Amino acid sequence: MTDFTIVKDYFPGAIGRVAELHGDYYHRQWGFGRFFEAKVATELAAFFNRYDDVRDGFWALTKKERLEGAIVIDGRDAADKGAHLRWFIVSDGLRGQGAGRRLIETAMDFCRRKRYPAVYLWTFEGLAAAHHLYKKLGFALVEQRLGDQWGVSVNEQRFEWTPGENG
Repeated sequence: MTDFTIVKDYFPGAIGRVAELHGDYYHRQWGFGRFFEAKVATELAAFFNRYDDVRDGFWALTKKERLEGAIVIDGRDAADKGAHLRWFIVSDGLRGQGAGRRLIETAMDFCRRKRYPAVYLWTFEGLAAAHHLYKKLGFALVEQRLGDQWGVSVNEQRFEWTPGENG
């Protein structure tokens, strides 16, 4: 078992490290560039500027006190649109060791306790390991379209989880 800890809530350096993990991974694997990393950093910073402990959640995966993964539940529009699962990432060093599963299960437990009517996320075609994990947790692919919200053209996909179907 890998030695990692899941820490709830913001701590200094978290925004930059989450943006770094995203920028690095998606550049190497998918050719995403400056636009994508800047989008992650600015949108994550805006999220934290309006962060509400009651409705929102941020969990960091840490190893030896270094952030090695993260996940966000943005509950701002949860009553109307469902909670938005965002910025889910695990570093290369922890990928494939159950860390991502534990991280997303922690976030989904939060959503269940909050009784959110749905949870959704946007991703894109080709992320097989993440898609497998989403489906295993009861998310269903509900929409696909060609788009460029990440700065490059990809087949964007919306996955959704609803408690009536998934417990």
